[in-house]
Amino acid sequence: MTETSARPPVEIGLNAAVVAISGRSPCILAIGRDGTDGRDALPFGPFDPQQHRTFETSLRASVEAQTALKLGYIEQLYTFGDRGRQKLPDEAGTHMVSVGYLALTRTDAEANERLAETGAAWRDWYTYLPWEDWRQGRPAVIDQLILPALKNWASELINTQRVPPLPSPRNRMRLAFGLEDFPWDEERVLERYELLYEAGLAEEAVTDGRAQSCGTAPGIAMRHDHRRILATAMARLRGKIKYRPVIFELMAPEFTLTELQATVEAISGRHLHKQNFRRLVEGAELVEPTGGSTAATGGRPAALFRFRRRIFEERPAPGLKVGMR
Repeated sequence: MTETSARPPVEIGLNAAVVAISGRSPCILAIGRDGTDGRDALPFGPFDPQQHRTFETSLRASVEAQTALKLGYIEQLYTFGDRGRQKLPDEAGTHMVSVGYLALTRTDAEANERLAETGAAWRDWYTYLPWEDWRQGRPAVIDQLILPALKNWASELINTQRVPPLPSPRNRMRLAFGLEDFPWDEERVLERYELLYEAGLAEEAVTDGRAQSCGTAPGIAMRHDHRRILATAMARLRGKIKYRPVIFELMAPEFTLTELQATVEAISGRHLHKQNFRRLVEGAELVEPTGGSTAATGGRPAALFRFRRRIFEERPAPGLKVGMR
């Protein structure tokens, strides 16, 4: 057997982190927990070039077949191909290289009925990454669980290695979690997850045999490396809304400014001052009044707005620059 023939075959798969807003919560589309490890998974399908000309058309077809959901906005994230991501003994069998995608859509009653029939469901993405939700202030899990465990891990790592790692674990913690003189950066989602993975605070690392558990792991684990894909998607979207009007892919055609603020807060994970947000929206010139109103808020009627599409002709990078430093 030649060296070439001894290499395991490689298959290209496509994963979708499909995001929607439901009840003012940011949701991710998850395939049911029927797998061998009982964990949620992102919609996934192999790429077959004989059936589909592009990755994107193949992904759309796979998601629709698994969930009966038609995707709207979609963009490629990253290629995930590390050994061990499928957790096969001795790396045996086909090695799966997955191309991750971020997709945005809207929910409605009819779509949710179709999802229920396929076994897929919308799940709040903060159940997987609870330390990312700062809408009600600094999450208690950071100081009560994460930072003490990370500090213990960092001390052990420094004491057991002859050459200290660069950058140091403590500096990585300061930057990732906004400690001391560093501010919290909502876009560093992947860096925070990878720190927890290395420290054994993510169940996936223990399952993968990459780390020993440091104790109770925060957040719900996902199948394979799908939580890492989710963290990548969350970081991308949080950055994207500052420079492109993708937030309106998650909004109804007509909406109130309160609904828009709640959606931006849900994605960014931060609380926004009402008057500051409205000044930001006015300055960005991304919306225009429809002339209508709604009494669904329970108080006096609220004005309805829509996305002002002419902004594409006026500005190269329109967005809502929340949390800019």
